[in-house]
Amino acid sequence: MRIAKIKWAMPHCYALIFFIIILVALLTWCIPSGSFDYHSVTLPGGETKTLVIPGSYHLLDKVSSEGDLRQGITAVLAAPMEGIIKAADVVAFVLIVGGAFGIILRTGAIERGLVALAERLAGKGILVIPIAMTLFSLGGATFGMSEEVIPLYAIFISLMFALSYDSMTAILILFLGTQIGYVGAMTNPFSVLIAQGVAGIQGNPQLWLRAIAWLVFTLLAIAYTMWYAHRVKRTPQKSPVYENDCRNREQFLSIQDTSVHFSIADRVIIIAFVLALAVISWGLITRGWYMVEIGSVFLALGLFSGIVGRMGISGMADSFVEGCKEFVYAAVVIGLARGILVVAENGRIIDTLLFGLSEMLEGLPQYAFTTLMLLGHNVITFFVPSSSGEAALTMPVLAPLGDLVGINKEAMVMAYQFGNGLTNLVSPTGGVLLAGLSIARIGFGQWLKAIAPLFPVLWIVSAAFAAISAWV
Repeated sequence: MRIAKIKWAMPHCYALIFFIIILVALLTWCIPSGSFDYHSVTLPGGETKTLVIPGSYHLLDKVSSEGDLRQGITAVLAAPMEGIIKAADVVAFVLIVGGAFGIILRTGAIERGLVALAERLAGKGILVIPIAMTLFSLGGATFGMSEEVIPLYAIFISLMFALSYDSMTAILILFLGTQIGYVGAMTNPFSVLIAQGVAGIQGNPQLWLRAIAWLVFTLLAIAYTMWYAHRVKRTPQKSPVYENDCRNREQFLSIQDTSVHFSIADRVIIIAFVLALAVISWGLITRGWYMVEIGSVFLALGLFSGIVGRMGISGMADSFVEGCKEFVYAAVVIGLARGILVVAENGRIIDTLLFGLSEMLEGLPQYAFTTLMLLGHNVITFFVPSSSGEAALTMPVLAPLGDLVGINKEAMVMAYQFGNGLTNLVSPTGGVLLAGLSIARIGFGQWLKAIAPLFPVLWIVSAAFAAISAWV
């Protein structure tokens, strides 16, 4: 009798989070319940913060006159609903911004602008690499550009072939370009801003450091890509995709002319887009803007784009709904992840875990602590590749842990954004990478071979910037 082989597959993110909810509920029966005492402190700017009183941790009875802290089946089933309610502000932010992007993308202005950019760069030779990667990285760092470049893969692959480079160079320009922007994100609403919101940080206080980190990461990515492109142009056989390209070159070179009409309306929309990002940066730096203000700017940008693009009221409404649909997955992940925290809070084991971790990590040098956080996020991202989902899952616990061990919350956010961005560079659980590789007909192993020399350099630089963030 033949025994069928059981194939292992990564569980769906929703299923994984629900399993964690069950696990945390079981832990409320095993881990002692406890609590710190807290006090409110008014900062010089007038902001009030609730801080832990050091040395105030004490145990609580699991069963008392106030109720049973052990979480059962009812608590597990209620957790997703309670989590979404507790995370309503973040969920609303994601959906509003997603809807606004739906309108903007429906106008076609960004896609036509990118195609027009590719056409302009066709005659620039090797300069196409630094110019394009700078723009794509800036897009990833400011507004979370990622899936938007998928339509450009075929165009850039044919362009690279015409310039005597290989298809991997196109992947490096597009995927590495946008993803390195995620690593060094400055105002990305789907990573940095959500993580700061969950951690209770207002105003993006280390925006200057993020800008420096973005510049360093982008320069490293550009330098590596230019070195790689020069190497395979000089000796094509050194390309990890040499045999693939020999088979596919003619097909990509036969792609029809992609000329599009980049209209005045398209230019106006893109200019408005850039101005909106500038306004958001101004608001973060000078006014301490939070998710409501940022979401309002994106919504205004979406409505303006729809009017300029002559979409009509119904067209804008339909596009807004379609945009929301694209981000429902991330929004639900955020709510479900908050459900984990709800169960842990109701079981009063959060402070116990924080107390245990703080005792274990007390006295650890700042650079060692932030490095451990970076490694932790590297692992977590493999299972939860969504930047917004990981922020919602980890920041509610790690931000207070930073307070307990004397590490500022911005350092915790830095470790998160670096860990998430770097792992998604090499993780098969990220859909955008696999989409680009499938279009280019490149194997995942070939991609790992191409990115391997750069990855450890990026990781070391990330660890250094995370440590600097904790120090400043």
